[in-house]
Amino acid sequence: MSLSPPLAARWEALLASLWRIADLHPDALLASSMGVEDTLLIHAVAQLSRPLEVFMLDTGRLHAETLAMVDVVRERYGIEVRVMRPDPGAVRDHVAAHGEFAFYESVELRKACCGIRKVEPLRRALAGRTAWITGQRREQSLTRVELPETEWDDTFGLRKFNPLAFWTTDEVWGVVRALGVPYNPLHDRGYPSIGCEPCTRAVHPGEDPRAGRWWWEQRDSRECGLHAGNLRAAGRPGVRPRDPIPTDTTETLTS
Repeated sequence: MSLSPPLAARWEALLASLWRIADLHPDALLASSMGVEDTLLIHAVAQLSRPLEVFMLDTGRLHAETLAMVDVVRERYGIEVRVMRPDPGAVRDHVAAHGEFAFYESVELRKACCGIRKVEPLRRALAGRTAWITGQRREQSLTRVELPETEWDDTFGLRKFNPLAFWTTDEVWGVVRALGVPYNPLHDRGYPSIGCEPCTRAVHPGEDPRAGRWWWEQRDSRECGLHAGNLRAAGRPGVRPRDPIPTDTTETLTS
C-alpha cells in the first residue's frame, strides 16, 4: 500500500523536520508511550542516518501490551528503547501513606502519583540534554489545542519538539497503515490514548479520544505533569469534583 500524495507530503515533511532536529540537537531524545503517534515517530527516526535515542517511562503500572512494544521496536528496527523507572522507595512511601489507588480520590493525589512514577523519571532522562521530542497533537485534548511544533520547555529547561502537532488522527493512521508501522494492539481494542492501566479505559464510539484518560476528572485538567506547559497555555483550568467511577466498563482496575 502506497502513500497518497497528501500523506506522502506529510511524511516527507516529518522526515525533514526530524533531520533538522537531529542536526541542531544530536542529543535529542524521543519520548515514547508506545501509542500510535510514538511508534510512527520511531519508524521515522529509524530512517535517519543519524539516529536519535528513544526512551519510555515504565511507571510500574503499564499494560502488558505496552511493555511488549519494547521488544517489537527492537526486533523491527534494532533500536534499544531506554526504559526509565520510578524510584522504588518513593513509590513504596506514597502507597504506604495514601493507598494503592489514591489517585481516584483527588487530582492532587493523582498528580502526586504521576510525579513519582512519570515526572521524576522523565527529569532524570532529560538531564543534560538540549531537546526532546514528543508525539503530542493538537487534536488530542483541550489542553493541546494551541500546541506549537517547537517550544521552550520551562518545566525541564530544554527545547521541546512536537513534530506531529498539526497532524490529524486520520493522517497518523493513514501513514501507519500504508507503511506497515507496528502499533500497540490496545488501539484495536478501543484505546485511542494509552497510559497506566488503572488510569486508562477504552472509549465508546463517538467519545472524545482522551475520554479514557483519568476519566473521573474534569476534561480540561487531564495532564500528568510531563506536559505542564499545556495547562498554562490553556489558562490553568479549574478542577471539578470527580464523577463516580463508571460501573458499566469491563476494565479491571489492577496494579
